[in-house]
Amino acid sequence: MTNSTITLAEDLTITRMGYGAMQLAGPNVFGPPKDRDQAIAVLREAVDLGVTHIDTSDFYGPVVVNELIKEALYPYPAGLHLVTKVGARRGDDGSWNITQDPEDLKAQVHENLEHLGLDVLDVVNLRTPAHDGGSEESIAKAFTALAELQQEGLIRHLGLSGVTIPQIREAQAIAPIVTVQNLYNLVRRDDDAVVDYAADHNIAFASFFPLGGFTPLQSETLAKAATRLDATPQQVALAWLLQRSSTSVVIPGTSSLAHLRENIAARDLDLPADAVAELDAIGRS
Repeated sequence: MTNSTITLAEDLTITRMGYGAMQLAGPNVFGPPKDRDQAIAVLREAVDLGVTHIDTSDFYGPVVVNELIKEALYPYPAGLHLVTKVGARRGDDGSWNITQDPEDLKAQVHENLEHLGLDVLDVVNLRTPAHDGGSEESIAKAFTALAELQQEGLIRHLGLSGVTIPQIREAQAIAPIVTVQNLYNLVRRDDDAVVDYAADHNIAFASFFPLGGFTPLQSETLAKAATRLDATPQQVALAWLLQRSSTSVVIPGTSSLAHLRENIAARDLDLPADAVAELDAIGRS
């Protein structure tokens, strides 16, 4: 893949092939991992394979994933960037409880700092209540709380998760944005305009659930394309996302070393024009 990294700010260059640490927690992103040693090995292998962009949050586990990252990688190698997010807490039953209260958001930032062993967070994303990105609700109050912590020096850069273009613009009027994370893949293309907006403004667009929502026919089309390219469907889907725009990044998650290596190999998969056209058609079927 050409342009394997993207520079979002003078002090922020990340690999476009990232790693999402969410799946290192237990089932339903709750509790400890089934195999702690394996989780540690996956994190170290990701860095060894050149990944400099790890996505995490203190509500993964909760706390579990951030503590795993610290155990595996601290002191952190030069150039490694941890992207975390705030905006939710976990109930004792594993429920996801959305919170946008400014003071609680600030408390979550301090908790991420503590559990990652950091004095400043590279990037903090605000996770909105409409995580699938369909809301026009104002995020100014919540985002301003994070911008205040940025002014205090606790956060270097800010991002958003689950947002629309009007919400991005609302946030940009408060502070610069370097990342957007939305649900987007070969078949879920509601955010095509957001992907293009991000590219126009040098904002990293991170797609989550790269293989979510496929019908059997769409999966068959993807599988056939993968066979012709001597790749796995997951690799092809990730490569398509990376080629979708100049600022597209991917953060596939796994707790398996084999799957990690398979996913990262997708960064070297260049899709020919005919394959891209065939894959583009999946989203219109």
